Amino acid sequence: MHTHTWTPPAGTTGLIFDCDGTLANTMPAHYRAWTALLGRFGIPFPEPRFYAMGGMPTASIIRILAGEVGVAVPDVDAMVHEKEQTFLTLLEAVVPIEPVVGIASAHRGKLPIAVASGGYRDTITRTLDRLAIRDWFDAIVTAEDTARHKPDPDVFLEAAKRLGVESAKCVVFEDTDIGLEAARRAGMLGVDVRPWVTRV
Repeated sequence: MHTHTWTPPAGTTGLIFDCDGTLANTMPAHYRAWTALLGRFGIPFPEPRFYAMGGMPTASIIRILAGEVGVAVPDVDAMVHEKEQTFLTLLEAVVPIEPVVGIASAHRGKLPIAVASGGYRDTITRTLDRLAIRDWFDAIVTAEDTARHKPDPDVFLEAAKRLGVESAKCVVFEDTDIGLEAARRAGMLGVDVRPWVTRV
């Protein structure tokens, strides 16, 4: 699908974009950061599982994976910090996912648009800055902004609220089953961008 051929369904009043794996091809860099961290603890994280858990906050993933293999992790917050800092050292390798960024570019200023991510604010804003697109968005909602996370719908509902639009009239762009389920629970149309993404 070419960016200029995508047209919002009639009645759409807002567009909401996930960041990692949707606007930005960050997933390979995130996976490198994950394997560097978890390898020291002997916690396995196969790549298919990594992609399946996309959209979940880092702390949640650590607790789930450590619990599954019975590894005690004394300081989850420190692990989160280390993983995010490692990712940021790899930020120069991050490139835009052009078809999705093209959709955001085509509709900014015409429809309210937001980013809604399970990532942490500092990491997400720096990723958007890397792509030079942060100022395109009318709202940015991240893991710190909601108590529940994908597949719960809260991050998308909060984005619609901040945009001042009816949630049922929003379209969500996502790259994971968890994210698409969150969009469904929010009563929003979900667009799966995975067919447009080339993993590198």
